[in-house]
Amino acid sequence: MEPDESLARLRADAAQKLGSEDIDAYSLDELDARIALCRAEIARCEARKAFAAQHRLSAEALFRKS
Repeated sequence: MEPDESLARLRADAAQKLGSEDIDAYSLDELDARIALCRAEIARCEARKAFAAQHRLSAEALFRKS
């Protein structure tokens, strides 16, 4: 197995675990905390995605043939 495949599997496992966790017994406060954590993680991912997209555009502009 390639190292990248292993890392991708770890990432997928973490997301799957979060999505499959039984949350029926959570209190309203616990659900609010979980939602806040998920929103913060989504914001972090979106910020990283925006940075990566800008970085890619910069690299493409730098290496674009004239």
